[in-house]
Amino acid sequence: MKAILATASVAALVAGTPLAAAPAPVAASIDITRRATPVSAHEYGMFIEPIGGLVNRTLWAELLDDRKFYYPVVSPAHDTPPPLNAEGKPGVEYRKWRPVGADDAVTMDTAAPYVGAQSPSVTLAGSAPRGLAQSGFAVLAGKRYTGHLWISGDAGASVQVALVWGTRADQRQSIALPAPAAGWRQADFAFTPTAGTADARLEITGTGTGRFRIGAVSLMPADNINGWRADTTAVARSLKSGFWRLPGGNFLSDWDWHEALGPRDQRAPMFDHAWSAMQTNDLGMDEWMELCRIIGVEPYVTVNAGLGDANSAAEEVEYLNGAATSDWGAKRAANGHAEPYKVKWWNIGNEPFGWWQIGKTSLDYYTIKHNDFAAKMRARDPSIVLIASGAMPDQLHAKGVKQNSTLESIQPKFGTEEDWTGGLFARSWGNFAGITEHWYDRGEDRPDAPPADALMEFVRSPSNHVRMEALEWGIYQQRFPKLKDSGVFLSIDEYAYMAGPPTLKSSLAYASVFQEMLRHTDFLKMAAFTTGVSTMNITPEGATLNATGMVFKLFGEHFGAGTIPVALDGASPQPEPRYPIGYAHPKVVAGSPTYPLDVIAGLSPDGTMLRVAVVNATFQPQRLALSLADAKLRGSGTRWLLAGKTLAAENKVGKPAGVTIRESKVSGAGRGLIVPPTSAAIYELPLTR
Repeated sequence: MKAILATASVAALVAGTPLAAAPAPVAASIDITRRATPVSAHEYGMFIEPIGGLVNRTLWAELLDDRKFYYPVVSPAHDTPPPLNAEGKPGVEYRKWRPVGADDAVTMDTAAPYVGAQSPSVTLAGSAPRGLAQSGFAVLAGKRYTGHLWISGDAGASVQVALVWGTRADQRQSIALPAPAAGWRQADFAFTPTAGTADARLEITGTGTGRFRIGAVSLMPADNINGWRADTTAVARSLKSGFWRLPGGNFLSDWDWHEALGPRDQRAPMFDHAWSAMQTNDLGMDEWMELCRIIGVEPYVTVNAGLGDANSAAEEVEYLNGAATSDWGAKRAANGHAEPYKVKWWNIGNEPFGWWQIGKTSLDYYTIKHNDFAAKMRARDPSIVLIASGAMPDQLHAKGVKQNSTLESIQPKFGTEEDWTGGLFARSWGNFAGITEHWYDRGEDRPDAPPADALMEFVRSPSNHVRMEALEWGIYQQRFPKLKDSGVFLSIDEYAYMAGPPTLKSSLAYASVFQEMLRHTDFLKMAAFTTGVSTMNITPEGATLNATGMVFKLFGEHFGAGTIPVALDGASPQPEPRYPIGYAHPKVVAGSPTYPLDVIAGLSPDGTMLRVAVVNATFQPQRLALSLADAKLRGSGTRWLLAGKTLAAENKVGKPAGVTIRESKVSGAGRGLIVPPTSAAIYELPLTR
């Protein structure tokens, strides 16, 4: 016990909090005979969608924006800003291609473009170089970059491509391209800069007579894995997330998956009206399946039920899962993937209830639509698991309405247009195996609260969304008695706490979210965090798990798949929030009856070890006293402690980690555990009967 107290004292000093006498123990009683459904790796899943340049800046290796020339090559004065998105916010701005030599050097050829609606055509003027260039991307010293472009033009044109990483003559590499001809030809190139910069430039210029045209251009680090970054995907793989839900999201509702098949350079770019952003269509279903293979997760595919139709969704099922002898399976095979991908998990639509959603419709019409999708998709592959796009009453409200839902306030909504989950239960039963819920919470300051209360209520806020959904699920079981033993499950396949940069402070909140989800494994079977790359700090130099990613690592490795949650009771219930603020915060009380700690317990798959996860969102070490029914603790155990020097601690590429997980031995657990301040810890303790 002295060793444990000493460890707690050091942790308190490191955290910058005053030492105090150990408080009265927080009592937790554990009954290992009352067991819930074992934890699945799917509890730690991820969600991703190509919101603007999100994927291109993180997982996808392409360095160039607008590589297929969706936008014209003009000087900045002639740029046209993108339209506002569905929420009235500015659209995505991209790095632009600019004329080199003169503003009129480049015109856009719409008569015979290589791909899409237009390709740049450069008119030459003798010995003065003319062409186009893009600046603003990063390169690293000594790293090899490979690329290619498509070119056509007149024999009198002499064209070169150059990578520039500085202002001096020796800070560039130039490569002469083969003489252009009337037909389109691919030209390959490679560069190795001798210095790094965040403002590199790719120039494509020519001299001589006539003109030359450029089709698609690409530049990637040479170590890319079939187009995906080697470093960021390796970090993603380390989390063993179970599944990734993809490719959207709001993006999905006006995206036609058919247009992203075949050679990437020949796929026309498209405009995503949901996010007011251009997409090159480089990421099609084959690329998304390759990502899942690289990071070692199951794909969970959402089909377009916005502007999309049931026949298109059925064709997508056949493309991914059909035999090579089927119509769409043959097309997949022709694209280089002879074996079916065998995608098990399928989601019909994304937030079709939302006023912000392209293709938004009424509940009555959507249930008809869902049933049609389900029938046609299952006809192509009866083995798939279908998940419906639901929304419970606490999440649904009219545009502009700001509210903090209570169980009392949402009661009148059940069975109405503001109850899509209930509507699907009533009208689409049998056409899904699971149903979704999405929630987002916003971190807010509580200026009137003392620091200790402000921290506690910040940490507890997002887990209240999970508790509200669990309470609503109980209401559905009363309204639809067949639900209880049906095996139909809940998937929280989008969620996030929007609370600024990932820090130790937000990590404590996510740990509480996990613990609330793991209390409900009997029906809450899947969860997908928004977004998968939000678990990482990513720069051109590399990637590392950020503070949020460390929470996934802690729970995924030490309270992960196969852990059997068991009943835990206590005599100190979590209090109501004393400093409510803002809106969209359900007014329920999450957590275990072990205030000020939040605690869950589980057994190892073989039943020999007790796992106890604890969040201490206070500035003092807390004593946790455990009592067990039908078992005893024996010997020493292990503790994995997620902590940092301050609540603002974070993890950044190239810097020492501020939020760490440290393993240590624990003895005397039967006499109680000392949980360090501002930490999340998982203990694994041997049991005896």
